[in-house]
Amino acid sequence: MSTTDAASTGLPDRTTANPAAASSSLRAHRRGRGVERRDNPLWGVLAWAVGFLFVLPVLWMVLTSFHSETDAATNPPSVAAGLTLDGYRNFFGANSGASPWPPLINSLTASVVSTLLVLLLAFPAAYALSIKPVERWRDVMFFFLSTRFLPVVAGLLPLYLFATRTGTLDNINLLILLYTAMNLPIAVWMMRSFLAEVPTEMLEAAALDGAGLVTTLRRVVAPVALPGIAATALIAFIFSWNELLLARTLTATVAGTAPVFLTSFVTSQGLFLAQVCAAATAISLPVLAAGFAAQDKLVQGLSMGAVK
Repeated sequence: MSTTDAASTGLPDRTTANPAAASSSLRAHRRGRGVERRDNPLWGVLAWAVGFLFVLPVLWMVLTSFHSETDAATNPPSVAAGLTLDGYRNFFGANSGASPWPPLINSLTASVVSTLLVLLLAFPAAYALSIKPVERWRDVMFFFLSTRFLPVVAGLLPLYLFATRTGTLDNINLLILLYTAMNLPIAVWMMRSFLAEVPTEMLEAAALDGAGLVTTLRRVVAPVALPGIAATALIAFIFSWNELLLARTLTATVAGTAPVFLTSFVTSQGLFLAQVCAAATAISLPVLAAGFAAQDKLVQGLSMGAVK
């Protein structure tokens, strides 16, 4: 390549420059081009557009929850319709007298307790599969994941018969047990990848100081993997809070959860869209609040291991 060609392309002249300097200059030139590509504003606009498409149904649900039933049922939808709180008044039982608090408390109890049990069981299991790997640990991980292959609807009849014979129908303890079993495989998979990032030097130093297994897990491993633990806990909580099929089949009036209560607004008289949107918005608030409170830990946890 001639000097003129090199100047026109912006690349270093390899014929006249020192080979080492030319190689370094070429790498710097490529890095500069990569920065230019990453700083392209079109990628930012595209990301905002995709994010808006995901958020648009949620925004529409919130807006519809403040409309009257007449305005919510119009086609095409009336965006500029008047706002009212009738949907939320009906959700809290102003007209029907049905209180949403028992289902909300049941959902909160089942979600929080099952999430704590999942963490207590998944943490030592993930430690054994990552930091202290057992023989054929890949087969063990596949076995955990294979328990999720069976559709939930295929196990409804056996679970219903089991609950009937053990007297646990419409019992919140049965939901806690099922939610724990449902979320445990994915929790082990997630936490195993998080704990694999813990430096082995820290474990060796703890062992030299005479720390036992429980002390090592509590004072060494847990603080380092805290973002991953928070991400796993949030995922397990969301899955438990949103679960409907098991709760709809195995509960009635005593242990009914918030999603089951939400379906009560779909009646034989029709779909009351504004009431359903108001109920869905109110029921989504605990999950949104939990995600907002743990957003820093969630981002750190989901990004652990992404960059080597």
